[in-house]
Amino acid sequence: MDDISVIKSKLSVPSNILIITHRNPDGDAIGSSLGLKLFLDEFGHNCKVLMPSEFPVVFNYLPALSSITIFDNNQEEARQMLTHADIIFCLDFNGLDRIDPLGLEISESHAYKAMIDHHLDPEPFADWYLSDVHASSTSELVYRFIEALGHAPHMVNTDIGSCLFTGILTDTGSFKYGTNPEVYRIASELKKIGVDDYDINDKIFNSWTLRQMKILGHALRNRMEILPELNTGIIKLSKGDYLKYRISRGDTEGLVNYIMMIKGMRVAAFVREMPHGEIRLSFRSKGEISVQELASQHFNGGGHKNASGGSSKLSLDETIQKLKDVIPQYVRLTDISAG
Repeated sequence: MDDISVIKSKLSVPSNILIITHRNPDGDAIGSSLGLKLFLDEFGHNCKVLMPSEFPVVFNYLPALSSITIFDNNQEEARQMLTHADIIFCLDFNGLDRIDPLGLEISESHAYKAMIDHHLDPEPFADWYLSDVHASSTSELVYRFIEALGHAPHMVNTDIGSCLFTGILTDTGSFKYGTNPEVYRIASELKKIGVDDYDINDKIFNSWTLRQMKILGHALRNRMEILPELNTGIIKLSKGDYLKYRISRGDTEGLVNYIMMIKGMRVAAFVREMPHGEIRLSFRSKGEISVQELASQHFNGGGHKNASGGSSKLSLDETIQKLKDVIPQYVRLTDISAG
């Protein structure tokens, strides 16, 4: 963390603050952004949230959703927000390519920029950094940021806490991976202030529609391939699958994790052909296998050692063949025997 006194001074007077997170925002991106926004509201700032694209409807229970502007739907309004911003917080991304056209807008903005993020290799575009690759989530870092400012836990109410708990819960897969002693301490603090962890779990994980359940069944029965010699599994969905099952944003969230439930699996990949033709990939791994390297070296992506994503300009079948060709570089015999 850079010197906290610098950003504390910047926040000492009410300002126009814009919080930006990455395209296709997940629970951590949304939770950390809204949690920080609600905290900064307490000090008289005019604080708004800007997201490049829509977020999954499963998170509609979160407070302050009306403060979010979607760039894809309101580009002129978004550019006005950027023009008038005094401070821009960049949350849950560390490279301007993660926010598409907004990246150029941010690079040209004269606003003071602060990054709070937990991904590897942050780009040097911000003025102030809170970057920790060992953190479970950006939501964990936002709580630690509030603590460093001297305002936690007494300035963290249940609305702020619910947002941050959502981010922690989703990015750790219900505390199954990416955890550390700090995140359990923070979860305990949030529980103490009244965050209803049961209710949040229920809203996120027990709100599937019948259509979503059928998508899962189709993916596991018809679109999953196991490579036993590599302890690897691949699920693919085509453009036709998206149209047939009317798959929308959030419907496939967490699908890649089902492969990791199979005994002995060390690597999981979810490859999907979006309706507009883009190929996206999600990766998970166990132990020392780095899917971050796999994603960054071969699929224009990145993320964390055991959880990353990427994209491909090849066709769906060509992408899967490329994946099969390069996976052996990352899965060693010791990794397989460990499974």
